[in-house]
Amino acid sequence: MKSRIVKLVILVTLVSAFNTVGGISFTHSSNVMAGIPAASESKSRRLEGTWQVQVTLQSCQTGAVLRTAPAFLTFGQGGTLVETTTVFSSSQRGPGHGFWEHTGGKTFRAVSKAFFFNPDGTWAGTQTLTQQIEFGDDPDVFNSTATTEIVAPNGTVILSGCATAVAHRLE
Repeated sequence: MKSRIVKLVILVTLVSAFNTVGGISFTHSSNVMAGIPAASESKSRRLEGTWQVQVTLQSCQTGAVLRTAPAFLTFGQGGTLVETTTVFSSSQRGPGHGFWEHTGGKTFRAVSKAFFFNPDGTWAGTQTLTQQIEFGDDPDVFNSTATTEIVAPNGTVILSGCATAVAHRLE
């Protein structure tokens, strides 16, 4: 019995030591042990990074194109999101902050919020942008559809809209 306990302690000690070699954890999957990210990690990495985006604002009712404008989206590790757009002047709208999540396959969902300001610089409300993101075969390009809503501090909807976008990984 003592022999089994000693062997078990030695085994646990070796596994623990092995798991901390180089600061890398080897307990998640055999793919990680081989230096290959697990499936969920590689799908998340697909979106992580900074993207140059061409946004097309559209009528939600008819789909008619209203205008186009560039934007930047940065998807951080762990699900954070920062976005900057030229759809509105920087004196009208601050940068967006939010989150993203993998929703299955090649699709993701992202939500960001930004402060909106009156011409005199006073706070006018908050814009919420909700995107559905989908990759095709190219891992450096994605398409998205989005809805947006600007809500005044009192809860009144000031503006709502729809958009599509094409994004290219910024490298």
